[in-house]
Amino acid sequence: MVLGMSLEAFTVLHVVISLVGIASGFVVLFGLLNGGLVDRWTATFLVSTILTSATGYLFPVHRLLPSHVVGGISLVALAIAVAARYRFALAGAWRSTYVVTAMIAFYLNVFVLIVQSFQKIAPLHALAPTGSEGPFKITQLAVLVIFSGLTVAAVRRFKPVAGVGSKAVAAR
Repeated sequence: MVLGMSLEAFTVLHVVISLVGIASGFVVLFGLLNGGLVDRWTATFLVSTILTSATGYLFPVHRLLPSHVVGGISLVALAIAVAARYRFALAGAWRSTYVVTAMIAFYLNVFVLIVQSFQKIAPLHALAPTGSEGPFKITQLAVLVIFSGLTVAAVRRFKPVAGVGSKAVAAR
């Protein structure tokens, strides 16, 4: 039992929250690449990605796992992203700090999705049963390169319009 739920129900909840984080992360990235904010999607992304990392610590394990380290890094990046967005209102260097830290958290969520996919989806697992084979490494490297390029582009393009919020993207 975790939070009064069976382990299976808690796992489903964790996966759903994670998928919401990933889906909303794509919307947020699209907004950044188009030069603006998508406020409600940003809040959804940040909250669901924080919950994804936080709920990952509630699974019953008795040792530190790589997923705990990834979750910790994600939570640090998310804390900085939240501060940059809501406390410092994206002023000055906080604009690019927000983009980079939000995209790090998004990337880490996708990284874990890929790990889990190779572990749980039979055809992928057959290609990389230990997670150290070529197909897994190539996939992770390709995703890292893509996210790196998209993050650089988002930093260059994201110029929030003060007081306009999500309308900045809709108007373009």
